[in-house]
Amino acid sequence: MTAVVAEGRLAPARDTSQTMRRIARRRRFIGNTFAGLLGAVLIIWTLIPIYNIVMVSLESHSDVFSNVIWPQHPSLDGFWLVLTQGYWYLEFFWHQYGNSIYLGAAVTILTLVISSLTSFSIGRMRIRHGWLITNAALLTYVIPQSFLAIPFYRIMQAYGLTDNIWAVIAALVTFATPYAIFIFHNYAAAIPMELDESARIDGATPFQIYYKIYLPLMMPALVAVGTYALLLAWNEYLYQFLLLSSKQSMTVPVALAQFLNSDEAPWNYMMATAIIYALPPVLVYYGFRRRMAAGLTMGGVKG
Repeated sequence: MTAVVAEGRLAPARDTSQTMRRIARRRRFIGNTFAGLLGAVLIIWTLIPIYNIVMVSLESHSDVFSNVIWPQHPSLDGFWLVLTQGYWYLEFFWHQYGNSIYLGAAVTILTLVISSLTSFSIGRMRIRHGWLITNAALLTYVIPQSFLAIPFYRIMQAYGLTDNIWAVIAALVTFATPYAIFIFHNYAAAIPMELDESARIDGATPFQIYYKIYLPLMMPALVAVGTYALLLAWNEYLYQFLLLSSKQSMTVPVALAQFLNSDEAPWNYMMATAIIYALPPVLVYYGFRRRMAAGLTMGGVKG
């Protein structure tokens, strides 16, 4: 009799448990379906501009504004024309491409050197009130970069640096360094100070500690900040447009804007140029994305 009563009491409990599991499964299914649909919409929304760039680059000049989903006669002539500098707007393409590479490399190297030395001095050598430097540096982001364009132009004009690529390098390093110092300072907080103290006991100089201990351990953060600085320099347009005027000193983003000066812009050539120009940062990003994520994650956690 007791067993029958116990079984009768357990049955509703099992039914309730099964009902709750069904409800939980249904909610998970609905949530996963909604997340999948949202992800699909975001992917389509992101890929549509890229798709249009590729489509226009494969079209002929007369078919650029046609209503077809895919070019009826796709051709790589636009890419070949860019590579051979066969259009008058592209007569200095490879020289301008070299300017862009030089700009990106200089901004990346200077940002890494200045910010790593600053964070090492503040965090490892324990400079008094060093935290004021990091906080004051971040205050530069309070003022939008566009607001500083004219003052920067006046300064470069006063020093005779107009139409000089080093004027753009100086401006971009100024904007990239505060964020780099913040990332390095937070990332370095996870490195034990005992390593520095042991090296000092063994007779290491501050520069040897920086070069042989600090930099190797900071490699993920260096990759993350270096990629950030490279992409900043590669994609920036305002300061390059404002400070560079001659075709020999221009970078590719400024040269691309020249396509719009004519009455009939060659959109297919412009899109082909944009695709070729976008290849280096894409390769760098996907080549170092794991190290970049590790550097940013550690800096964000410690911050």
